[in-house]
Amino acid sequence: MAGHAFKVRRIAGLGVEIVEADSDRTFVRHMHEHFGIGLLLRGAQRSASGRGPVQAIAGELISVNPAEVHDGAPIGEGTRRWQMLYFDPLLITQAFKDMTDDGGICAHEFAYPVLKSRRAAELFRTLYRTIAQAEEFGDQMKIDETLSLLLEHLLDQPVPISPTPGIAANRAKTMIDDDPQSPMSLALLAKEADLSRFQLVRAFTRLSGLPPHAYLLQRRIQRARQLIAAGMSLADASLASGFADQSHMTRCFVRSFGFSPGMYARQSH
Repeated sequence: MAGHAFKVRRIAGLGVEIVEADSDRTFVRHMHEHFGIGLLLRGAQRSASGRGPVQAIAGELISVNPAEVHDGAPIGEGTRRWQMLYFDPLLITQAFKDMTDDGGICAHEFAYPVLKSRRAAELFRTLYRTIAQAEEFGDQMKIDETLSLLLEHLLDQPVPISPTPGIAANRAKTMIDDDPQSPMSLALLAKEADLSRFQLVRAFTRLSGLPPHAYLLQRRIQRARQLIAAGMSLADASLASGFADQSHMTRCFVRSFGFSPGMYARQSH
């Protein structure tokens, strides 16, 4: 059934606008001030882009660069549905710089107005969900590392790899192991490892089997479990383990172990 519906939300603290649309409209040629990355969820569309006419179908990523003239029209009957993230240019420009500090490439824009990649689509879904929930319990490290990995798919040049990534990433891993409850950021860990944030995410994942944010959560969950077993209250254990609040700890605890921290506390005493 034909229709037109838009939801727009700006998260100023992150420099991101979230857009969800379900529309059968044809959009005239226009441009944005932001870098945009999106995922077509249903239907199909054709559009102009900086690299010529393109078509996208459900499951494919779409992207747009600042000041890039584009339009959009549905293919077939009914609406097409998509989700978009629009980033302040400075944020993406800094991310490009971070990815290219080793001098291997010089990236200024997204190379693919349409991209078919199951992995990239998975990364976008994770990024979109994390940003949408950021005002509830911000996970800045997860946003930073997911964005870095997603951007790699939108470049047409390989990003260089540090010659000794495992040794460097181990310094960041040790930093988490020694003090998991302390505030952490991807920038802080990257500085410890003397790697760019992007290089750290790749090297850390190869070293530990988990990206930095997921590894940090595991170390915090293990600490919370030890504290609860020792008799500490759930609220105190969550704060002492580095979680924003008890509800965040509970979500992570259940995802990891399959039972709630409350149940664990009752069985431990």
